Amino acid sequence: MANTTDSKLGIVLTGGGARAAYQVGVFKAIADILPHKANNPFQIICGTSAGAINAASLACYSADYRDAVRRILMIWANFRCEHVFRTDLLGISQTGARWLTSMMLGGLGKNNPNCLLDRSPLRILLGKYIRTELIQKAVDQGHIHAVSVTVSGYSSHQSVSFYHGHPSIEAWSRSRRLGCPSPITTDHLMASSAIPFLFESVRVHREFFGDGSMRQIAPISPALHLGADRILVIGNRQEANIHYERIKNPPYPTLGQIAGHALDSIFLDSLEADLERLQRINRTVDLIPKGTREEHGIDLRKVDVMVISPSEDMGEIARFYMNQLPKTIRFLMRGIGAGSKSNSSLGSYLLFEKGYTRALIDLGYKDAMKQKCELEEILQLNH
Repeated sequence: MANTTDSKLGIVLTGGGARAAYQVGVFKAIADILPHKANNPFQIICGTSAGAINAASLACYSADYRDAVRRILMIWANFRCEHVFRTDLLGISQTGARWLTSMMLGGLGKNNPNCLLDRSPLRILLGKYIRTELIQKAVDQGHIHAVSVTVSGYSSHQSVSFYHGHPSIEAWSRSRRLGCPSPITTDHLMASSAIPFLFESVRVHREFFGDGSMRQIAPISPALHLGADRILVIGNRQEANIHYERIKNPPYPTLGQIAGHALDSIFLDSLEADLERLQRINRTVDLIPKGTREEHGIDLRKVDVMVISPSEDMGEIARFYMNQLPKTIRFLMRGIGAGSKSNSSLGSYLLFEKGYTRALIDLGYKDAMKQKCELEEILQLNH
């Protein structure tokens, strides 16, 4: 049965490679909280990077939310790195050799490397399990209002949110960010999850795009433009303020440490600022009477937001599962100083192994259940 409520609940799914398994635990908790025959609760589904893949999965099978969650859970709970990128010696040797040759020749080779890892297995997996042609059917039947996938353009330097939804939705253009109507395809999902340096960019229409978390200064914005007035955000950063002790005379950071730090900056640092901005707007709306806003054409509305974020550091959790990475990947990461348990930040994005993903699923479920009352409120289960 389709959703008929005028109030639209959106969900925002952030990026982070293997860390997106955390989202699946939250999905599972929501499935357990919802009444037995409840409709899909999310009319607007927005995803970035690996979150875009989860978003498309939810949208495709939104006619039955519990079935959609079951499908997603089956994949994430049984992941292996080989399902995402080539881990065989030949595949790693080919990409690694191209990098080495390019550096030795100063980039003068005919086939300079585009990425460190070959993601052809992921494209096959997505084509098998995510039938993006079902999104239009979900929109037509009213199970969802819209789904968006955010990418980053290497030529335009813009954050672009491709959306597939109700024809009443208008495209938007803001500073360095656009909303463009487009049927969502596997290419969009591959582009949105193309972590820089690790995975190759993907051409969509006229431009090559990479991971949507790059240059995404307003991750909540697509949900607002698509019409959400309630939003659930699933983050991938521990909310608690942790005091890190400064090490006296630390060694020079390895390439792996620098890469992990850079990815943390790309994936983790924009959400907090966007939430603060939204909270300021909500306070402004509370101060201005509705009649005054309408009279002066102030196009602001209050948006209820709930955030579920990890109660534990996912990089720290990854330390216990680094030995589950394929030998070829461990060897590659050891070569750049990212193979040890103490330097697990980079590895946490690539650890598509079921021990780690199941640990994150369990954490997401636990964290969501701790906020059951708040979830019931944002889901409007008590109305």
